[in-house]
Amino acid sequence: MSEPAREFETLSWTVDEVGVATLVLDRPDALNSFTVTMARELEHVFTVTAMDDAVRAVVVTGAGRAFCAGMDLSAEGNVFGLDESLSPTPEDLREHLTEEPYQSGVRDTGGKVALAIHALPKPVIAAINGAAVGIGATMTLAMDIRMASTRARIGFVFGRLGIVPEATSSWFLPRLVGLQQALEWVYAADVLTAEQALAGRLLRSVHEPEDLLDAAQELARSFVVDRSPVALGLAKQLLQHGAGSAHPVEAHRADSLAMFHASTGDGKEGVAAFREKRTPRFAGRASELPDVFG
Repeated sequence: MSEPAREFETLSWTVDEVGVATLVLDRPDALNSFTVTMARELEHVFTVTAMDDAVRAVVVTGAGRAFCAGMDLSAEGNVFGLDESLSPTPEDLREHLTEEPYQSGVRDTGGKVALAIHALPKPVIAAINGAAVGIGATMTLAMDIRMASTRARIGFVFGRLGIVPEATSSWFLPRLVGLQQALEWVYAADVLTAEQALAGRLLRSVHEPEDLLDAAQELARSFVVDRSPVALGLAKQLLQHGAGSAHPVEAHRADSLAMFHASTGDGKEGVAAFREKRTPRFAGRASELPDVFG
């Protein structure tokens, strides 16, 4: 899947020679604060732009001195873009989640972005270069790896605003750091240093500011150069689904189907390249992954 070059209002997008895309939250004068427009553009990037087979991985960072300083609270009306005339129920969202008025007027905008990130069958790395507060913190939870600058400050500060953790963070955060740590951070609503976030297992690594983006891009390249896009995409899906499976046999079913499809596709080339001591030439496409879950 591909699309013509697209101009964004709140983002910038570049792709290097090996297919590592760098996505920049690009509202530096507003500390890259999150808006409804940014939400729509991010959702588009992860459901359309990044699905181009020329894109092999995505690194996300912020322009200027912040990653994302949370929701832009200067917007008129409901700053989250929600329709206050509605009275939604759990049944409404179970039955009509993607229908109007619930799609636009009730669904959490950050949650739609997080689900799009989670569904992308490619590595996604957060390079947290500065303040990452509120949605600026929770959007990174759906990414595969989080790296940060020593200047990064990360805050789940919802309690200070009388709101709740969003962007599907109630699912991601406990899985990443454990329930006790997640609750402490949400209760306290403090802003964490990079070192505190690292100690709490939220971050993979902490870097000097001038080294962060290069380190994240180099890590992304190490994931995709001479690797099968199909194998990577299936592996990401298997680990995501397997972590929530009720029994190992559920993972076994999916693993079996994925191994079958991989071994009859790029796996043949991988084995041949290993035997012939050469670089593999994988032809599979991440946009054409087989369904192994049903």
